[in-house]
Amino acid sequence: MTDDVVASVVRQWQAVDPGLDTAPMELIGRINRCATLLQQAKDAPLRSAGLTRAEFDLLGAVRRNARELTPGELARETFSSGTAVTKRLRALQERGLVDRRGDERDRRVAHVRLTDAGQDLVDRLLPLQLAYESTVLSGLEEETRTLLATHLGELLVQLEGRLGSARS
Repeated sequence: MTDDVVASVVRQWQAVDPGLDTAPMELIGRINRCATLLQQAKDAPLRSAGLTRAEFDLLGAVRRNARELTPGELARETFSSGTAVTKRLRALQERGLVDRRGDERDRRVAHVRLTDAGQDLVDRLLPLQLAYESTVLSGLEEETRTLLATHLGELLVQLEGRLGSARS
């Protein structure tokens, strides 16, 4: 087994309680640790453009849907709270990357679209960001990456089915 920080924690728990089933910790602990390290990593292309990952996710959601989205749809697309989406949209609108227009039938509803500058930025940054992420994963063999993506996809489907309604 890999000797990482989670392996060390598992050994400590097994020394304290040899009968303890630490198998869930070995998987979930590693997923959480990877997520933490990836969140701490500098997303160089995004940072150089003055964007956070969350802001880029909003821009990307509008771009890949190729249509206007409401803030509620954006919240679902990006797994974010409505409040967080509203705050991010305001910042992106101030930078001239998105436009919001009111709904003709329901004034409480807004529709968000990318400006030309927003679309150009996403189209320029996405290949750079993907290249950066490929570099982050370059230590893994292609077969390992494929297998890991498949298994994480299976886990995600299970978790979304069980925990999906608890999203914030």
